[in-house]
Amino acid sequence: MTASTTAAPALRPNDFLNIDSLLSDEERLIRDTVRQFVAREVVPNVGEWFEEARIPRELANELGDLNVLGMHLTGYGCAGASATAYGLACMELEAGDSGVRSLVSVQGSLAMFAIWRWGSEEQKQEWLPRMAKGEAIGCFGLTEPDAGSDPGSMRTRARRDGDEWVLNGQKMWITNGSISDVAVVWAQTDEGVRGFLVPRGTPGFTAPEIHKKLSLRASVTSELVLDDVRLPDSARLPEANSLRGPLSCLNEARYGIVWGAAGAARACLEAAVEYSKTRIQFDKPIASFQIIQQRLAEMATKVNQATLLALHLGRLKDAGQLRNEHVSMGKLANVNAALEVARTARQVLGANGITLEYPVIRHMNNLESVVTYEGTADVHALVIGNALTGISAFR
Repeated sequence: MTASTTAAPALRPNDFLNIDSLLSDEERLIRDTVRQFVAREVVPNVGEWFEEARIPRELANELGDLNVLGMHLTGYGCAGASATAYGLACMELEAGDSGVRSLVSVQGSLAMFAIWRWGSEEQKQEWLPRMAKGEAIGCFGLTEPDAGSDPGSMRTRARRDGDEWVLNGQKMWITNGSISDVAVVWAQTDEGVRGFLVPRGTPGFTAPEIHKKLSLRASVTSELVLDDVRLPDSARLPEANSLRGPLSCLNEARYGIVWGAAGAARACLEAAVEYSKTRIQFDKPIASFQIIQQRLAEMATKVNQATLLALHLGRLKDAGQLRNEHVSMGKLANVNAALEVARTARQVLGANGITLEYPVIRHMNNLESVVTYEGTADVHALVIGNALTGISAFR
């Protein structure tokens, strides 16, 4: 066999394994468009948003103009992009901040996907076009104070009362809750777990914001309180009647996290590399010291591994071959890797690593939430363990 004479591409520190060559022209265009948006609109401002614990409502409109809200869904004003393209967008958004990716993920993969997959045609027509534009914000009410990893033990209930439903209960840690125009709320009923669309302003429905967070500060996190909330039957998602409904939405969101974590890790690596080349100690840049180069090499390896894993899962998803267990492995591996990268980068930056002048401590704090939400690292490990052994450790 004749060896190829094609020259190897030049090494690029920001893409060490030339993963860019595995993308199509369209995928690169989508990635670069989102990357430019993040560099222009997010990076210069997100430190201030994080410090002030807010995210501007108008950012949703700008993200709608960018066509990333529900971009992997088809019809109803959605872009109909591939799973890989959506993942690339999530990676670039989280390279800016986990809160921005969370806004997009909750809007598109949780709230919009729930309506798109389990809703009626009337519900889709009413909400999806407005949500795709960012004109309406959605949230996803599944987690409760006493039902996080075990959603089957939720206490929120909905009971029929003639042609209406009456909902009572509480949801916790709900992204976008206080700014949402519609909440997708899951509740136990005599007919199984059902989903309901609860518009803002419905009597008995409130969404107080959760304050004093030290993570995901550039994101709105809320409670949802339902006190005899009365809804017509037309508010029920007609195609969902079990936990399969909300869990299918969670898997969509987890897939985006696999990519997003790689983006957060990459941002920390880039900050560490640049800092190490300009920080002078003992009359030379710290990048010249072996221990710093070892740390950078290990960080770069984790970032490239995470990106390749995310891309592989994207290709599987586009081919219709992605399993829930694959997503669990992706989230477990990539978020843990991103946490290690962020913590190492924090050390490379020394005291400067704890300031918002650099992105590292912000990503590090955010990832402490990302490793927990949409399934904790422990739960995803047990999902993988079940797949390997055939023995469930949950019950």
